[in-house]
Amino acid sequence: MGYREVYEGWKSDPEGFWMAQADAIDWDRKPSHAYFDQGPVGEWFADGMVNTCWNAVDRHVAAGRGDQIAIMHESPITLSTKGITFRQLQDRVASLAGALRAKGIKKGDRVIIYMPMIPEALEAMLACARLGAVHSVVFGGFAANELAVRIDDCQPKAIIAASCGLEPNRVVHYKPLLDAAIDQARHKPDFCVIFQREQEVAQLVEGRDVSWHGFQYGVTPADCVPVEGNHPAYILYTSGTTGQPKGVVRDTAGHLVALQWSMNNIYNIHEGDRFWAASDVGWVVGHSYICYGPLIAGATTVVFEGKPVGTPHAGVFWRIIQNHRIKSFFTAPTALRAIRREDPTGEWIRRYKLHDLQALFLAGERADPETVKWAQNHLGILVIDHWWQTETGWAIAANPIGVETLPTKLGSPSVPMPGHDVQIFDDEGHPLPDGTLGAIAIKLPLPPGTLPTLWNAEDRFRKSYLDHFPGYYETGDAGYIDEDGYLYIMARTDDVINVAGHRLSTGAMEEVLSSHPDVAECAVIGVADSLKGQSPIGFLCLKSGVNTPHDQVVKDVVNMVRDKIGPVAAFKTACVVDRLPKTRSGKILRATMAKIADGEAFKTPATIEDPVVLDEITVALKSIGYPQT
Repeated sequence: MGYREVYEGWKSDPEGFWMAQADAIDWDRKPSHAYFDQGPVGEWFADGMVNTCWNAVDRHVAAGRGDQIAIMHESPITLSTKGITFRQLQDRVASLAGALRAKGIKKGDRVIIYMPMIPEALEAMLACARLGAVHSVVFGGFAANELAVRIDDCQPKAIIAASCGLEPNRVVHYKPLLDAAIDQARHKPDFCVIFQREQEVAQLVEGRDVSWHGFQYGVTPADCVPVEGNHPAYILYTSGTTGQPKGVVRDTAGHLVALQWSMNNIYNIHEGDRFWAASDVGWVVGHSYICYGPLIAGATTVVFEGKPVGTPHAGVFWRIIQNHRIKSFFTAPTALRAIRREDPTGEWIRRYKLHDLQALFLAGERADPETVKWAQNHLGILVIDHWWQTETGWAIAANPIGVETLPTKLGSPSVPMPGHDVQIFDDEGHPLPDGTLGAIAIKLPLPPGTLPTLWNAEDRFRKSYLDHFPGYYETGDAGYIDEDGYLYIMARTDDVINVAGHRLSTGAMEEVLSSHPDVAECAVIGVADSLKGQSPIGFLCLKSGVNTPHDQVVKDVVNMVRDKIGPVAAFKTACVVDRLPKTRSGKILRATMAKIADGEAFKTPATIEDPVVLDEITVALKSIGYPQT
């Protein structure tokens, strides 16, 4: 069957479709049916009994694939490479789970994981899943006050952390941050497990802290504990507009079924294949496609401790893809833009043999057409933008190359996946015709693997996602659908600006700016304008080695927007900057930039990669007359 047959097959019989997909998972007790009309948006496979760790690890050993590499760790910072087989992973996870059980961790208990990109981070996640404990991974190195907020919200019985994380030129001291967070938090964990890295040995707090290896000595390994299908697998915090993070809940059975389906059908990854998602376990991509998805599918996954550039060069991604014969690679557009900025002619790509690489998948931010074209030209493979969110856990729209490779369209993440009935609405909830920019919503119920609620915050869940468009999940993204059913994500709804009564997409303007031959990366924000309501401002990062005067580049892009979008955009102002403020997952902080431009008070986002960039943006804005007095 092709994509249309699969999608229409889901639409005509969603119950039958998802029950059929559930057959790919090992169950302790199969569910009686797929969808249960309970909770705020329904639940999936709720009366089944299942264990995530069994499906990700043990079943592959039982099937005779114990000697296959499950996790390949690559650290260009420590210059180390290490492979762990499924059998070794089973032993390590069972031992850790046994030690946690001996310290009182049981089904339903929460455990915070505060780790760098090392295999032990995945082992900690899987050990929690083995016991039916609910893990909450917090990005390693997060500020103490932000970690404290998460401790108070999910109230963990234990915290598993490493002594430190590693950046290209520094050691990030995790343990002092953890100690400060516990001091600040009202809730106190019963104990902390500390994995001591050789780069820094942390001091343990007597009576509270235990060492990773020491507390596992002599314990009885733990078997997998079956849990109900609607039992929470994990809580993952995402930034909230109020400053209070939102704890996205992921249920166990729907998570398993959705990830198995997506690995096979979206990424074309099966048992024995090699898959790499260059993200971090602190983000949803790390949960779905570094830890769980590849292992559930029986594939090898790569854990990468490094950066796309600077560890040591702009070819590190291609070196790893060559050496590990990666079949499908997943990264963020911002990582690709960083590589393109350092290596605009693709010289580093040509140094490596990428014969096994069939597709490059992009997600996390809109994949601008110029970056996609650059990758297509230099890699000579499928470059696939796909769109999803922390809340959904897997792709809303994609090109499902495991089903059928559809024609790609620049600027589009392709078509909706089964389970996602995507609609475009105006602000009042009226459907908009093809090609018209509006708010993107998904008809309820959402498919398996998506969030059923927020942790201890059902009212906030309804207000954030359900109340605006009754019967639909509000994505918070803006875009349109073309005549072929392809979806285009143009901006967050907050980034759609209103210029003299015209609703304009900042993404469309960024698309024009990025097509300038000297521009490596860009962002457009809307600022307050007493006459027009809002006006756009562009920020331009130039490619390495560009000698064109900055004022000439600015003049060029202003003319380009006028030519390609029209005078209605009122795009007249831009400035060149060295870098853009981003979260650690690569999202550009446009809303924060807009507040600086408008002279409004703002809180530095907890997820920002480098707060100093905001000072640089402030200086750049002052140079072009913002904030206006």
